This record gives sequence, structure tokens and C-alpha cells, in this order.
Amino acid sequence: MATVFPAEFAALEPFADWAVPTEKARYAKRIASTMDELDTFYNAAYPLLASGTEYLQNVSMADISEGDKHLLWLFCALVTVAFSVEAWRQPRVPDTGAASIDSVLEPAV
Repeated sequence: MATVFPAEFAALEPFADWAVPTEKARYAKRIASTMDELDTFYNAAYPLLASGTEYLQNVSMADISEGDKHLLWLFCALVTVAFSVEAWRQPRVPDTGAASIDSVLEPAV
């Protein structure tokens, strides 16, 4: 079976669908997810955040591998879901109705 992430992060393979390259797509995935799904993802990824950050700090962005890109995107998704899990206990921002904000420029990775 093909892997998406570097071997050190094999425990995250069940969450490969969270490794999406844009903030808009990560936000859409958060909104479309249940709290059980967000909790499961958060509980698997959060314990690996420190080692993932250390690992990615040693990666050159000039020649980043596909596996490393996916790992970076997955940790960006973790940031996207953190407030939902830690504070709001719901996928959407409370009391915002239909309001939304879209990024118009994102880092190129």
C-alpha cells in the first residue's frame, strides 16, 4: 500500500484525506465533518504536532517531497480544526450565520 506521509508519521495515514493544499478546502472539510470525526483526527494528530514541527523545520521548502508537503498540509488542517475541538465543540464558528471569509492568497508549497 502506498503511503502519503513520511514513515515517522505512519500513524497519520488513516487521516490522509485531511492533507489538502488550500485553506478553503481544509475549512470546507471541517464544516462537512462531524464532531466525532474532528475529535478523532485531532486526538491522533495533536500528539504528533511537536515532532512534526521539528521534522518540518529541517525540510527545505525548495525541494520539499510530496510526503513532506502532505504532512505540512495535514498539520495546517489540525490548526483549522483546533478551535472547533478545543473551544466551540462544533464545526462552525458560533453565531456567525452564513458569514465567511475566503483567503485570496496562500503560501505556495
